[in-house]
Amino acid sequence: MGETARTIEVDGEQAKVASWRLHVLIEAGYPVPLAERLAHSEIDLHLAVELVLRGCRHETAAEILL
Repeated sequence: MGETARTIEVDGEQAKVASWRLHVLIEAGYPVPLAERLAHSEIDLHLAVELVLRGCRHETAAEILL
């Protein structure tokens, strides 16, 4: 497998992970633009959901996480 093929494979896998993270964040009630920003970051996804479940506003949770 060439370098280009490996890069495409890694990029495809990263896109799948970001898509899944986006889905989880939207399910937790995050507005889509904020969910997209968080999904593509290195934040702890489980903490993002937990903060909201404990009553934290989505915007405040994002400020804490980012």
